[in-house]
Order: sequence, then C-alpha cells, then structure tokens
Amino acid sequence: MASVDIECSDASKRFGATEVVAPLSIALKAGQTTALVGPSGCGKSTILRMIAGLEDPDTGTVMLGSEPPRAVARRGGLAMAFQDPSLLPWRSVRANIALGAELARKPAKDVDALIELVGLGGFAGHRPAELSGGMRQRAAIARSLISAPDVLLLDEPFGAVDAMTRRRLNTELPPLWRSRGATVVLITHSVQEAVLLSDRVLVLSPRPACIVADIAVDLTGPRDAHLLETTEALALSREVLSALEGV
Repeated sequence: MASVDIECSDASKRFGATEVVAPLSIALKAGQTTALVGPSGCGKSTILRMIAGLEDPDTGTVMLGSEPPRAVARRGGLAMAFQDPSLLPWRSVRANIALGAELARKPAKDVDALIELVGLGGFAGHRPAELSGGMRQRAAIARSLISAPDVLLLDEPFGAVDAMTRRRLNTELPPLWRSRGATVVLITHSVQEAVLLSDRVLVLSPRPACIVADIAVDLTGPRDAHLLETTEALALSREVLSALEGV
C-alpha cells in the first residue's frame, strides 16, 4: 500500500443554476486525515464525491497522486463509507464486509478481527435486516477498511451510532487506517470529532463552498476522549468553532 496525495486544482461544481463548490485549490498530504466541517448543505459531500470520482468537476481537476480518481478506484485503491450503510440485504455481515475486498480485487484478510473491532462479534452471520441502524453503519465502516485502501473517504461515518459506540469507534478505528497509511478525508458535523481524528481541519463557507479556515491539528499523546480535555485540544476546538461562527 502506498500513500497518495490528493490535489484539487480550481475544481468547481454546479448543478443547474446552483453553484455548489466554488473553484477549489488544495493539496491534502499523503497519509494524513483531513476533516471537512461547515454548514449543512454547503457542498462538503459534493467535494468528497469529486475526490471519489463519482462527480466530475465542471472546471479544474482532481488528482489522487498521479492518477484521476476513477483510475485509483478501478485498481481498488479507494474506498468510501456513506451516511447510508447500503449493505446488500441477502448477504451476512461477514459477506458484506468481505465484499469490500472482493470489489477491490484484494484478498479479504482479517474479516473476523475487523468484525470484532467494530463491535459486531456474534453477529457475523446475521443479515442487515436483523441489525440496528448503528450496527449496519459499523458493518459499512468495516467494509470500507477491509481492502486497506490508499484513499479512504468518510461521509459522516459515525452519525448513525449511539454516543458510547461513537466514542469507542473514534478511539479504535483511526489507528487502523493510520497504521495502513491511508489518506483520509472525513466529513463530520462534530467539531470535537474533527479535532480528535484529524491532522488538519478545513472549515467551509455556506454554498458555494470555499475554504475559510485551514487549521493544523498538532496534538501529541493517544487520540482518545481524554485528549479533548487538554488545553491544546480545547483551544483547537474553539478555533474551529470561531471559524464556523464567522460564516
């Protein structure tokens, strides 16, 4: 697995008469996690979809390393977890998670270990209809991680889980994608989650989205809930909140 830079050069997007993303130029460093925060409907998901190759920019380019997004996706180097888990109803939890590796044409290694990690031990043989919404979302997150992608795109991945599970996943999942060197882009509405999980926070304006603040997250120590109580983390959270309030 190789780390991949993400570079957007004057990339913009409109739907009909509505400009959703203003020309955006930014480079995201390989192996880092970048959080996108901003008002609802500002264009965060559209930016993520352009990085994924699901939407073409109207102007400019998006490149993942030296390749366009669709080329990276075709070789199994890109994975995405949406707000909607979109599991196949006829497949078990184990088979749904393994599908992530199958689609990437990679061996499905450590499926059972990943099932345990996301808190679905004992449910590997269950189908999605037998799971709660939060459990389905955990299965979808595991599916995105199983192929060890170069680029991992997460659109509010923990939004459907309960507070305790969200706290646990915030602690246990990031070390997994960090250890594999993935370049991660995360959309979240939680300022604390953005600070806890990322190396960099980009604050976006209302539609059309443009960057109004670019905040480096330089925190030492274990990335767990206790870190959020430190002076440094509290100061970063206030900085992000201040930027959001400014828009």
